[in-house]
Formats: sequence, structure tokens, C-alpha cells
Amino acid sequence: MARISTAESQIMEALWAQGPLGAEDIVREVGGPQNWGEATVKTLINRLLKKKAIASERTGGRARYRPLVSRAEYVTGESQGLLDRLFGGEVAPLVAHYAKHRPLSAEEIERLKALIAAMEQDDD
Repeated sequence: MARISTAESQIMEALWAQGPLGAEDIVREVGGPQNWGEATVKTLINRLLKKKAIASERTGGRARYRPLVSRAEYVTGESQGLLDRLFGGEVAPLVAHYAKHRPLSAEEIERLKALIAAMEQDDD
């Protein structure tokens, strides 16, 4: 899958949250809050169509757009890309970086411990 830009991800978030939408619905949902005009939103829609991240379907003479990529697939790809680019594909240096530069709360530490414990149980 081609990389989805930050701007394009705004369109995707609207589609993931609300399902198929027409261009005018996307302009209203995303354009207003981002201060984007109709032309900008339509450019982003066209980019996503070319990347095959969304599909266009005609209903009642109007195009409606739906995601072809799930949010989970997008998050996995973005997360793995971040790990690969910045931390050699390893999770431990990522956690260490955040722990050093932004202290983890007691709740976050407990959640990490629980996650590790669950992963160890899965290995058994």
C-alpha cells in the first residue's frame, strides 16, 4: 500500500468513522475543521483513489467514497514504518526513547507490564 499522508489520513478518518461519504460530506466533515476548500479536499480524494486506499461508487448519480484500507491496516503500517525508520524495527528502543523523554505514568507502566505478561503467557 502506498503511504497515506497526514492530510490524506484526515479523509480516511472520516470514512472509517462514518462509512461511505459523498465529496460534499467529506468537505463538510474534514474541510471546515482543517480550513480546506472544496478543491483541496477533492485533490486529496483523487490522491487516495490513485493509491487505491479508497474506492468510488456511483449511487443516485453521485459518487460516494469508501475505504479499501482498514484503520487497523493503516495503523499497523504506520507503526511498523516508524519502528523501521527510527528504531531498527525494534520495540524496546522505542519504549526506552519515550520513557527517557516523556516519563511514563504509573498506569502506563502497569499496562506495559500486563502486556508483557500476556505475551509471555502466549509463548508458553
